[in-house]
Amino acid sequence: MRSANSEPVMPTALKILIAGGFGVGKTTMVGSVSEVAPLQTEERMTEASLGIDDLAGVEGKASTTVAMDFGRITIGPELVLYLFGTPGQDRFWFMWDDLATGALGAVVLADTRRLETSFASIDFFEEREIPFAVAVNCFYGRCGSSAEQVRAALDLDAATPVLLCDVRDRDSSKDVLLKVLGAARARAAARLTSVGGG
Repeated sequence: MRSANSEPVMPTALKILIAGGFGVGKTTMVGSVSEVAPLQTEERMTEASLGIDDLAGVEGKASTTVAMDFGRITIGPELVLYLFGTPGQDRFWFMWDDLATGALGAVVLADTRRLETSFASIDFFEEREIPFAVAVNCFYGRCGSSAEQVRAALDLDAATPVLLCDVRDRDSSKDVLLKVLGAARARAAARLTSVGGG
């Protein structure tokens, strides 16, 4: 990339995780917003997963992420986001620590029909002090709850952004990512203020 005065500009690359429970739309979100063909590790679900993966609420799901999804989006000439979608099933959570290394922030995707599947992701990022936004995926254009109802149900503090979105829509997914960047910037500013003031 080149700046207005024709000097090369090296964009800053930032890592964002897309997390959440099984079947909430992580792969779909990465695919909707990535400007390159996303790397996906989707595999067909087989009888071997019966009794292991909880299909409640997503009975029609035929494939699952077994490692990660990867995509990229350029926010501006000086900023590129690398997106890493985490696997949702409990048996693949051992990968999360490696995927989280170096992450600036995260999106926790939530489904109001199965909000309880969001708790593990929220706990993961809170324990590691990684800024995150909760994005409620409005399946078929219906959410069933307001952002404030979701905030209360998940017991989130006021600083955590909660948005209603449609992960199939590029602009909607991009808005969520911009909120994550805002949350990360606010967290960094608060830390600088506490260090400078203390």
